[in-house]
Amino acid sequence: MAVTSLRAARVERRAGVRARPRRESRAAFIMLAPLLVLLAVFVIWPLIHAVYISFFTWSFYDPAVFVGLTNYINVVTDEEFVNSVVRGLLFSAMVVPVQVTIAFVFANLVKTVSRRMAAVMKVTIYVPAVISEVIAAIVFALIYTHRGGLLNWFLDFFGIEAIPWLGDTATALPAVAIPAIWIGMGVASLIMLAGLLDIPEAYYECASLDGAGPWTKMWRITLPLMKNVILFLLVTGFAASLQFLILPWLMTQGGPVNSTNLPNLFILQHFNTDLYVGYSIAAALLLFGVLGAVSAVIFRLVRSEKAMDA
Repeated sequence: MAVTSLRAARVERRAGVRARPRRESRAAFIMLAPLLVLLAVFVIWPLIHAVYISFFTWSFYDPAVFVGLTNYINVVTDEEFVNSVVRGLLFSAMVVPVQVTIAFVFANLVKTVSRRMAAVMKVTIYVPAVISEVIAAIVFALIYTHRGGLLNWFLDFFGIEAIPWLGDTATALPAVAIPAIWIGMGVASLIMLAGLLDIPEAYYECASLDGAGPWTKMWRITLPLMKNVILFLLVTGFAASLQFLILPWLMTQGGPVNSTNLPNLFILQHFNTDLYVGYSIAAALLLFGVLGAVSAVIFRLVRSEKAMDA
């Protein structure tokens, strides 16, 4: 009887162990259900429907006509679309590395100052993140004004002739990139700071005992342990900067000579002017593919690693 009771107790314990993960999984699915429903309704289904209608030529007034891959062929062979994507990649290359570098320097600076000063600096750096892109575009457009703009007024003190920042093809794209850097710098800095504060101080103390200097600590400890944070900022930064719309739209309308006509602005212009919408849908999906390819390249170059505490 004792042996039978012991076996029964073991069976009950095993059954309880098996039942617990099932209950936890069920509870997790219940809590995730609202998010999954919203994801399916507002992301997955629109994406599937967009892929479907991209194979048709249609407008809001005429019935849809199946054209197969014609829309995609027209987009890929359109030199203006290809140029806009290349221009968008160049714009991202101007924005993201500078943004990540400034965020890294600022986060290290905040980490070294007093708590009160750190609070003031964090609030200050985050202010651009809560400012509307429309307001930022207007403010920087006024700064860049050829006659009477603040920037040219400042350069006049050094005897430099006024520069048409938004009217010259050589300076228009960098001029739009500066407010893009400014807008995203706050969030990037706070994320970078959170990553720095997550590194145990014991690592730096042990390195100091071994005679390591500040540069050695940065290259041997900080950067390797911040690799996942930097990877996240690079992927999200490139995806966001490649899709900028408000800044080039309000500051330059894509000019001069399409030098700031980024991909999303190009797609919006075609959507507003083309009678048939299939071209715009195909262009948007191809841009989605470009974003995925860029993200894959970044993941390949900056490999993610799982940090292990010693």
